[in-house]
Amino acid sequence: MDIQLNFINNSNDANNSQIVIFQKNVASDFGELAVAWHVIQNCGQSENHPFTFPMSMQVGSSDSWGNYTPKLDAMHGQAFSVGMTASGDMLQPAGAATVPGEVQVMNALPQGSVSAGIYKMGRLLATKTGVAPGQMAQFQFKPTIWIGAVSQVVQGQVMNAAIIDAVNTEISLLGIASADIVMTGGGPGPTAQPFSFSLQNIVMA
Repeated sequence: MDIQLNFINNSNDANNSQIVIFQKNVASDFGELAVAWHVIQNCGQSENHPFTFPMSMQVGSSDSWGNYTPKLDAMHGQAFSVGMTASGDMLQPAGAATVPGEVQVMNALPQGSVSAGIYKMGRLLATKTGVAPGQMAQFQFKPTIWIGAVSQVVQGQVMNAAIIDAVNTEISLLGIASADIVMTGGGPGPTAQPFSFSLQNIVMA
């Protein structure tokens, strides 16, 4: 079941910060930075921004020739492979993942690296680039989101390490049907408090 979330800006922020929401890939051998899955912009003081965090996800891939596969529905514990068919590259299901809880994408092409991505709401959630033939991209996510006030991030693009390190609020969505995410803090001058994010008005699933 999708989770209905509502961001509320109760902060003293006068800088019109962007709010970034993302997940971290916790798969064992992951070596890529996180992607800005959802970016809230121009949400002024006392304004709110409802959005949906879906439980479902899709997997897609692209090859070194600039071709993108259709996105396929994916579940934790599923494996996929990118292989050569008579008509060209194709992404297709390949049974169960070797690690329970992971979504895995194997590059079964004879040559050329691929990039694999996980999507939610049609937006890129995580990516693994440069997967060589015979190698595998692995994705695994905890039922949590990371949220923070940032600047100069672009939705759907990989964030730099400094931005990711500055976002230190992890919110568990386990068992939640809907909730408000309330931002407080911020403001000018020496009395400004750090931004804080808290779940309120929680409805359990």
